[in-house]
Amino acid sequence: MARSAIINVMVQAATKAGRSLARDFGEVQNLQVSLKGPGDYVSQADRKSEEIIFAELSRARPGYSFLMEERGEVSGDDGQHRWIVDPLDGTTNFLHGIPIFAISIALERQGQLVAAVVYNPAMDELYTAERGGGAFLNDRRLRVSARTQLPDAVIGTGIPHLGRGHHGNFLIELRNVMGEVSGIRRLGAASLDLAYVAAGRFDGFWEEALSPWDIAAGILLIREAGGFVSDRAGGQDIFESKSLVAGNEAIHRALLKTVRKPLSAR
Repeated sequence: MARSAIINVMVQAATKAGRSLARDFGEVQNLQVSLKGPGDYVSQADRKSEEIIFAELSRARPGYSFLMEERGEVSGDDGQHRWIVDPLDGTTNFLHGIPIFAISIALERQGQLVAAVVYNPAMDELYTAERGGGAFLNDRRLRVSARTQLPDAVIGTGIPHLGRGHHGNFLIELRNVMGEVSGIRRLGAASLDLAYVAAGRFDGFWEEALSPWDIAAGILLIREAGGFVSDRAGGQDIFESKSLVAGNEAIHRALLKTVRKPLSAR
């Protein structure tokens, strides 16, 4: 598959940072780790990965702005373009030796998501998408699942933990969804959850308390794989609301209805 120049730039940054993460993953017990908040860790590996990505993207496209998990906002001279980067999505998995983590890079142009890369170096799975050009896994074209009924569906989600989210509200949503579907999965890395929806591995996904760097690349992957993505209200204020519901047209519609209904009496 011939990739565009911008996707090549993003893939080069992701794979270079991925090699660094793979080395650190093999020596995870020796990493320096600090606590950003309850249940929220940042490691030397996160910082090193972010430094690599920042350097690679800045060199290839000087002047572009950044929104990065560790550095935050970095303004550039080019007001039209912004990179949205998570250098290590799934830090808790990474620190526990669980090989489900990823680098997520998205490019916004004038507020529109136009390119995306999600890379899991432990499994060597590279997801790419460009607006209007489709979504791919290691150069294989992706399509969302064709299942249309929740009883046939496997749905991904994120589970709030110490210091994160409203546990009571989530338990209501979980009870409503679990009674309607074939299975629920929690990977621990939202970028991969969304990539799995794009690949048809998950039929749908929902979660709240998400940051733009968690989901920007995954949103474009799903849209380019023929899927639907919205906030919990069914609108497009995803970054502002920090909520997301995704799937093919039928599953997205049914999942939205299910997560918003009140707790049943049963």
